[in-house]
Amino acid sequence: MSDTTRWLDHTLLDTVAARAAASPRLRMNHNFHPSDEHPAHRLLNAIEPGSYVRPHRHLDPLKDETILCVRGRLGCILFADDGSVQHTRVLAPDSDCFGIDIGHGQFHSLVALEPGSVMFEAKAGPYRPLTEAELAPWAPVDGEDAQRWLEWTTGLFAR
Repeated sequence: MSDTTRWLDHTLLDTVAARAAASPRLRMNHNFHPSDEHPAHRLLNAIEPGSYVRPHRHLDPLKDETILCVRGRLGCILFADDGSVQHTRVLAPDSDCFGIDIGHGQFHSLVALEPGSVMFEAKAGPYRPLTEAELAPWAPVDGEDAQRWLEWTTGLFAR
């Protein structure tokens, strides 16, 4: 087996989920791509309840994004350009919907609905920080307003 071939198992999911739970942002990536400049980004992203993912979009036509929930439950929210909610869906590996392929230009966010939730993400590289035009201007940046926003978006998935 080559040095770049890896098994993806529950031990790996446990490890990245534990790192997310210990992180101040309650999120942690485990990258499979070798660098930020690599043309294909593939990663696990563990996210815990209470982690705020500011709604955003990727404007680059090459930056469509595929997300697959491999553990736990995630709430996926799609927004219109004015901030109104277009669609919500629960992603879970044992449900009728386990992932989403998000086209560039679509505002989106995710909330963790269970501890230990982990998603697999794939999109084109290289990594570039989100620009101001890609961040939702109607969503809070951080702090107390972000906490209220997170509570509201999580509430969209109340059972």
